[in-house]
Amino acid sequence: MTNRSVIRVLFVLYCIEVGVLLALAPWSANWDRAVVQIPVDSLRLALLHPGVRGAFTGFGLVHLVWGAHDLDLWLLERSRRGNADA
Repeated sequence: MTNRSVIRVLFVLYCIEVGVLLALAPWSANWDRAVVQIPVDSLRLALLHPGVRGAFTGFGLVHLVWGAHDLDLWLLERSRRGNADA
C-alpha cells in the first residue's frame, strides 16, 4: 500500500468518524450536559436550539457523503489498476 493510499484510507476513516459524531452528538444527553455548563447564556441557548443542532447534523452528513464518495473513487481506481495489470 502506497503512502497516498494510506492517507486516503485515513481520510475516509476521519470522515466517517467525524460524520457519525456530528450527526448523532447534538441529539444526545451528553450534548445537553456539556452545553448547560457554558457560562455565556446566548451561546448556551444557541447550541440548544434545534436549528443549530440540525446544522451540526447536516455538517456530519456532509462528512459521511464526502467519505463515501472518496472511498468509492479509491476503490474504482484500485479496480482499474488491477484490470490494467491483468
